[in-house]
Amino acid sequence: MTAPDLALVDAVRAALGAQADAGRAPAMRAYMKSEMPFLGVAKPARVAALRPVWAAHPLADREVWEATVRALYDDAAYREERYAALALLDRGKRWRDASLVPLLEHLVVTGAWWDLVDEVAGRTVSPLRRAFPTEMDPVIRLWSRSDDLWLRRTSVLSQLGARGDVDRDLLADVVLAAAPSTEFFLRKAVGWALRDLAHRDPAWVRAFVAEHEADLSPLSRREALKNL
Repeated sequence: MTAPDLALVDAVRAALGAQADAGRAPAMRAYMKSEMPFLGVAKPARVAALRPVWAAHPLADREVWEATVRALYDDAAYREERYAALALLDRGKRWRDASLVPLLEHLVVTGAWWDLVDEVAGRTVSPLRRAFPTEMDPVIRLWSRSDDLWLRRTSVLSQLGARGDVDRDLLADVVLAAAPSTEFFLRKAVGWALRDLAHRDPAWVRAFVAEHEADLSPLSRREALKNL
């Protein structure tokens, strides 16, 4: 197994620790309902603190990049370290291909909360699906029927930001797989995914919601049609 870049891991932790604000941390943790504590570093400060770290520690090797993402994420003592791991994941765009699926599944299942899962879905899964639909669409359909709530949410959100490249058949499949659930996070995701497409194709969304009115929860319907 490839070893992570421990110098980068240490530099990330040091940069975040230097920005820690103990006064903000409890409120951030309470808002996110997080079992993992926060350092109290807001996103703008976090992004600024990590910018020189990324510049000082370039990763030219895909295996080291993936191992470092995992190390930052799995060994995190504070939630901001997991956010940093996802920022590092996003920096590896040149290494995105379908072989990332095991890593993405690991991040989603172990993250198991909307702030982490939605970041993976929107910033990595969605562009990966657009680039490799033949490989990714079966995976996304499999996720939509998983026993894991967060993989199911990821499947629903797997085309966020796709604009004109949304595969409507795939969207319909994952939405209808989620529709019977009473889970708030699935119902909300269904509405969000449909609303995202409604900016580009309001007629399709209106027709879909009308056709499946009995299947979709009131929350999902309301969110889908919010801006129409």
